[in-house]
Amino acid sequence: MHTVKQIGYMGLVIAFVGCLSGGPVFAADKHDQHIAGESKVIITSPKDGEKVGDSFELKYELSNGSHGGHAHVFVDNEYQRGFKGTLRGLSKGEHQITVKAANEDHASVAATHTITVDVQ
Repeated sequence: MHTVKQIGYMGLVIAFVGCLSGGPVFAADKHDQHIAGESKVIITSPKDGEKVGDSFELKYELSNGSHGGHAHVFVDNEYQRGFKGTLRGLSKGEHQITVKAANEDHASVAATHTITVDVQ
């Protein structure tokens, strides 16, 4: 059976080892922090810099944390209200596509991903 004094020493040893390792001993890793509340968004298609037609399907992955519940799509900083998966009728040239995670009040949260496409 451990005495209170021995348990106290063990706590000091754990804290000391944490100091030597350069980080807190009991902190969650980034994956755990992501699960705990951070949303993440990534555009999977098209790829950044890709050449596309004037209409194309935009695919993205949204992992909902406690702050984001859905995504908003923007083309050249203009919100695409009612976006259903396909961007249509874009003019030739480069366009910036941004997907932002949003909360239930439609306010943007930190998760965002932007690519540039070249419409042919």
